[in-house]
Amino acid sequence: MKFTRILLKLSGEALMSEDEQYCHSKLTALAQAIVQVTEMGVQVGIVVGAGNIFRARSANLEIVDRVTADNVGMLATVMNAAIVRDYLRGEGLQSRVLSPREQRPLTKSFARDEALELMNRGHVLLFAGGTGNPYFTTDSAAALRALEISADVLVKGTQVDGVYDKDPNKFDDAKRFEVLDYSQVIDQRLQVMDLTAVTLCEDQGLPMFVFDISDPQNLVKVIEGTQKGTWIKKES
Repeated sequence: MKFTRILLKLSGEALMSEDEQYCHSKLTALAQAIVQVTEMGVQVGIVVGAGNIFRARSANLEIVDRVTADNVGMLATVMNAAIVRDYLRGEGLQSRVLSPREQRPLTKSFARDEALELMNRGHVLLFAGGTGNPYFTTDSAAALRALEISADVLVKGTQVDGVYDKDPNKFDDAKRFEVLDYSQVIDQRLQVMDLTAVTLCEDQGLPMFVFDISDPQNLVKVIEGTQKGTWIKKES
């Protein structure tokens, strides 16, 4: 598959190490890999989660209201996006953070036409703040933004090399899928992305590719078509 524009979904954990909330070496390697991707003629949008800072589902929901927790999580994604933006700029890329509502001085409000214009001018865009609404994850935000910018594919960088039938860190006999249909992910409730995101991609025919980004150079291999992972798409 030839890519001209991608949406990269990253977890907050992709930015951290065991003892650092933001790992300089990981962030530098990630920024350098994105530079290589842009030099290959591919436009890049990014959605970053906030698991390195805050997880709404891990909050004490007996005390903290779910809506409050989700809004705190969305704020945390703005923090992560701003950090990644500066690392990208440090590697010479033009980069900007867009969010559903402007949060000066870190973000500007997302508008599709402006986002497409910026991408066509070579900017790498970070889409922060989720969808702007509680009860929706950053997976859903990634699917939404990918569709809005007419991405060729939604690539999700994880800590394992694709989608398995069970946790490969716990089971030696876990089987990795090469290709899945959206319906298989939904019916089997495979832990890839939340079901809202998968359903949205299915409705619009947006393919997804799940791969291991613990080595950021794997992102370059995705563009080259040599990276091992799992495709999620319509059956041909």
